[in-house]
Amino acid sequence: MENGEKAVETVVVGNYVEMESEGKASDMKSKLSNMFWHGGSVYDAWFSCASNQVAQVLLTLPYSFSQLGMLSGILFQLFYGLLGSWTAYLISILYVEYRTRKEREKVNFRNHVIQWFEVLDGLLGKHWRNVGLAFNCTFLLFGSVIQLIACASNIYYINDNLDKRTWTYIFGACCATTVFIPSFHNYRIWSFLGLLMTTYTAWYLTIASILHGQVEGVKHSGPSKLVLYFTGATNILYTFGGHAVTVEIMHAMWKPQKFKSIYLFATVYVLTLTLPSASAVYWAFGDMLLNHSNAFALLPKNLFRDFAVVLMLIHQFITFGFACTPLYFVWEKLIGMHECRSMCKRAAARLPVVIPIWFLAIVFPFFGPINSTVGSLLVSFTVYIIPALAHIFTFRSSAARENAVEQPPKFLGRWTGAFTINAFIVVWVFIVGFGFGGWASMINFVHQIDTFGLFTKCYQCPPPVTASPPPISHNHTRSHL
Repeated sequence: MENGEKAVETVVVGNYVEMESEGKASDMKSKLSNMFWHGGSVYDAWFSCASNQVAQVLLTLPYSFSQLGMLSGILFQLFYGLLGSWTAYLISILYVEYRTRKEREKVNFRNHVIQWFEVLDGLLGKHWRNVGLAFNCTFLLFGSVIQLIACASNIYYINDNLDKRTWTYIFGACCATTVFIPSFHNYRIWSFLGLLMTTYTAWYLTIASILHGQVEGVKHSGPSKLVLYFTGATNILYTFGGHAVTVEIMHAMWKPQKFKSIYLFATVYVLTLTLPSASAVYWAFGDMLLNHSNAFALLPKNLFRDFAVVLMLIHQFITFGFACTPLYFVWEKLIGMHECRSMCKRAAARLPVVIPIWFLAIVFPFFGPINSTVGSLLVSFTVYIIPALAHIFTFRSSAARENAVEQPPKFLGRWTGAFTINAFIVVWVFIVGFGFGGWASMINFVHQIDTFGLFTKCYQCPPPVTASPPPISHNHTRSHL
């Protein structure tokens, strides 16, 4: 059995060993390029997962706590963190299984990035491919929309001379430059910096809230309504459902079979950011958060807050690239440009992908509520239900289980334990995440449309201060009498 596993490992990482050896630096310029630009190690994958998992959602989790209450907010983070780590593990197992089978057939992926819908196609057929492609692309599309909305929402707290819609136009143009980033290999320095940025922001939120103290007459009434409760829960479902790009991150690794537990370790680190920050902000401001989905809105304006805003803007640019890059790949494959070696031609071909994202961010600028809607309707299937079902159906036969590249962990009960966990995830997420969560988030989303309208110019902005009329001069009045 050990020899077989070694043979499998050789097959899986064959091309990547070649890439690694070919990438040996010959001069200082190449060394610097490899250091900052070309990543494929376990550490690169960890930074990518941790950086991508928590971005603008860090600012909306206190809003979710106000809907859920402190205890439920903490428990849902831990629960969905575990569920997300398990389904990311399932995706990694299915990727290795697919790639091993194909490379045994002498298929070369040297100029081709494997994606989740291709894994489903290779293991389960075209119907699974079509469903996976539809959910994955729609989720990543709206994931990119959310990052663009977050950019406009955040910059407004530094400069409110322009409304949020105008800022969306500006940042849409800025984020379009991600078309020049070839693949997840090239996010090495960005992933590292992105994680530093979210770490600073999370601890700024925590410390600033504690130093600010509780506002006068603070109330912590959550959970008060079922609609709000399930809306908050689905935002947390969305938070730990950021592994829609797992396959692309794995494919960027030199040894992708080492990915298995990376997402779990990334989640553990992310929890050290999300739990203290969300708890501290909710403790300080309580129910005020129900009308302020962005935590920056309630913290006093100072240099530390402005620095956090700027860092989050840069990070949202990075996360936009993470969400959009798989869409670029799908589009390239559709128009036959994926294996083109000219990056300029590929960048030009990618630009049409950004246009609908830009448009949707202007139509639905509902920072916060849109997270829950995307979480319930798209994330629930994309990264929870479909991977769990795909794992069950791929290994439903005894022959498939016996010849599997990766056996489930022994401490979880091997195949019986894995299938039991998968079945639980499917039932739980379908009923609670998609069912109750979809109902609640859609009611909340429609309420935002009714309150603010589509294409709203400045979502949740304070009303403009109207200048009071000048006092009437009594002397001037007398002169006309």
